[in-house]
Amino acid sequence: MRISVLDVGSNTVRLVVADAQDGVPLPVHTAKWRLRLSEQVKPGEPIPGDAIGNLVDAVAAANRTAARWGAASPLAFATAMVRNSPNRREVLRTVTAHTGVPLCTLPGEVEAELTFLGARRWMGWRAGPLALMDIGGGSFEVAFGRGRLPDFVASLPLGAGRLTHEFFAEQDPPPPERVRELRRKVRHQLRDVAARIRWEGPRTAVVTSRTFQQLARLCGAPPGRQGPFVARTLDCAGLGEAVTRLAALPAAARAELPGISAPRAAQSLAGAVVGHTAMKLIGLQTVTVCPWAIREGVLLRHIEDGASWWAEVTRLSEESAPAEPVPLRVAASAMN
Repeated sequence: MRISVLDVGSNTVRLVVADAQDGVPLPVHTAKWRLRLSEQVKPGEPIPGDAIGNLVDAVAAANRTAARWGAASPLAFATAMVRNSPNRREVLRTVTAHTGVPLCTLPGEVEAELTFLGARRWMGWRAGPLALMDIGGGSFEVAFGRGRLPDFVASLPLGAGRLTHEFFAEQDPPPPERVRELRRKVRHQLRDVAARIRWEGPRTAVVTSRTFQQLARLCGAPPGRQGPFVARTLDCAGLGEAVTRLAALPAAARAELPGISAPRAAQSLAGAVVGHTAMKLIGLQTVTVCPWAIREGVLLRHIEDGASWWAEVTRLSEESAPAEPVPLRVAASAMN
């Protein structure tokens, strides 16, 4: 069986086509389309028509790519950038109407649950009680569990893109007091969640997401070209030094650092502050960088629990999004 999953994030639309053999999603093709929604949309503002049109084009292209690789329409979901938008319902209906791909949003807690499942399957049972952190563009997910799915999850409005707009939009690089203000906000919002994770006493802590992967590379982890099976870790002291290094540079100069890509350079500082503050509050000296995250979690739930699970997810999303689609001028090839 060949299946595919499509993740509409704040910067990129990513497609994974995988063979589901013996209960393990084995990737056969990946593709991405850069939309950079976080650069076009400020937190709390609607997604503009041009950006919706670009999203329609990307989803249509992903659907065609999945078909060429022998998979049905992708299991497609959008993360916090679309989920928190005032015109979320119009966006979902417009994409579905113009592409035939049912795009849905997942609650932040469900995102955390699926990401935890991907990390648990990658790390295995030997990891023991497992803590997870994931930084997205619009939200920050934390989870803890001893089994297949987490016992505790939290989704907080501490995404790297969101915080960059809020704290670092006026000056580049930002003044030191703005970095301190951001750290205070993160400490305040994470205090209770961190106390819960400390109380649970995880044996293993993992981080996922492109933001954490790039920060780990900046701190000396092996590059991605060495493959997913190379061990990668991130330590608290090194990340603290990275915060100081990133804060002293404008975004353009950050993009020249090891691991930091140009599209994520502006938000790398906010991501580093969130990650470092969380590690300090929880008491984590070192975390493991896990290559499996939410996309693998979706594939695993589909494999393990059947197609009815995803059908229920999309049904609930559809019921909460009854708005009419936005008329767009979509290329004739979009539906082909």
